[in-house]
Amino acid sequence: MSTEDRFLNYELDAGVFDEMFYGDGRIREGWEALRRTLNEFSSDELIAVQERVTRSFSNEGITFTVYGDEEATERIIPIDCVPRLLAEREWRQLEAGLTQRIGALNLFLQDVYQDSRLVDDGVIPEDMVRGCPQYRPQMKGFTPPEGTWVAICGTDVVRTNDGFRVLEDNLRVPSGVSYMVANRKAVKASFRRLYRNSRVLEVEQYGQLLGETLRELAPSERPNPRIALLTPGVYNSAFYEHMFLAGEIGAELVEGRDLLVRDGYVYIRTTTGLERIDVIYRRVDDDFIDPLAFRPDSVLGVPGLLDAYLNGNVALANAPGTGVADDKSVYAYVPDMIRYYLNEEPLLQNVETYLCRRPAELEYTLDNLDKLVVKRVGESGGYGMLVGPHATPAEREEYARGIRADPKDFIAQPTLALSRSPCLVNGAFEPRHVDLRPFILHGKTTRIVPGAFCRVALREGSLVVNSSQGGGGKDVWVLEN
Repeated sequence: MSTEDRFLNYELDAGVFDEMFYGDGRIREGWEALRRTLNEFSSDELIAVQERVTRSFSNEGITFTVYGDEEATERIIPIDCVPRLLAEREWRQLEAGLTQRIGALNLFLQDVYQDSRLVDDGVIPEDMVRGCPQYRPQMKGFTPPEGTWVAICGTDVVRTNDGFRVLEDNLRVPSGVSYMVANRKAVKASFRRLYRNSRVLEVEQYGQLLGETLRELAPSERPNPRIALLTPGVYNSAFYEHMFLAGEIGAELVEGRDLLVRDGYVYIRTTTGLERIDVIYRRVDDDFIDPLAFRPDSVLGVPGLLDAYLNGNVALANAPGTGVADDKSVYAYVPDMIRYYLNEEPLLQNVETYLCRRPAELEYTLDNLDKLVVKRVGESGGYGMLVGPHATPAEREEYARGIRADPKDFIAQPTLALSRSPCLVNGAFEPRHVDLRPFILHGKTTRIVPGAFCRVALREGSLVVNSSQGGGGKDVWVLEN
């Protein structure tokens, strides 16, 4: 048994919130048992723990795909064995803010495609909504089951010395929840006694809650609805997750060619004939779900699917057109949505955001590129982004040319000092920047399991946590009070 304190040389920075330690080196509430356990392991035992966690992902085939300039590369997502801990009171604060937020976002989408009160009252510019590439005029006048446009949301949350902040809402086809469950399975197996003694709240029930949410959206006359998960296919970067979730909810895993629409209803082709599908959890983007309604060259979708949905004969999660609320410019208005629709103050704050469509904020952005993170409003996964402090003068100047050419396509935010959490790096514990992606389910009610996919920037000094950009993952333990 080791008696060495492996955290004696752990680096702290007063300007960065550390999840494990206060700035003066005192350990935070709830972390002492984990510290003691990690110190009891020998160096070889720690390496073995990390190898077991990594091997569990390899054995399960838990991969993601990185798309390069010339080819796609399939990789095992890097997972750090040291869990990130949250107190239950901290989690309840997040849970309340996320519940409030998804409620306002669903009301916004209903308003966007119905009365446009938020636009008419001057709260948000009309061209930002109707000019958004994700705005779908086909959805005008439609009300989805239970008023649920967004049934599944993955919201990215960061923590700084000023507390929790929402970085962005992923409302179209959010991914990563399978990593949350797989992280838990792998890390729990390596720290069984600590896990049990720490009274960690469970996340394994996510699949059950997802199934309940989807069934609530089914056509009302279908008491035992049949669910399908629509995937683009085996070459999609998240195909492992599609398989995992289909198994969790007892859904048929289908591609577009497996379904057809007949007389306004959706059916799956089986060896015994056609069988009706009532709910489709789609992991295919809007543009490709129905070649009759959107891109006519799509081979991933189902001809006639949108009409079946608009006529109430099948449910889709998430609804087409939700991407207008996913836009990085629209994000800046979510606090105003909460005040407008709910008459409440936001429980979770946004990150300060500069809209380059506004002349004064454009000039501020261009004058401060070396201090800001600048993003294209329609990009995701860390693509199309400039981290000013880490970019070269030439990179900043090239990016500035793009901003000047189309200011509406960009937003800027301060370079946040994302909180750091200990990771096992080459046999030693070192701090790395982290965020959280909790998953929010919304049907007749809102459901959130007490946990998240914690993304971690494994490269020293990096602030980019996306798996596609060199990031990895961690388990999140919410400790019961």
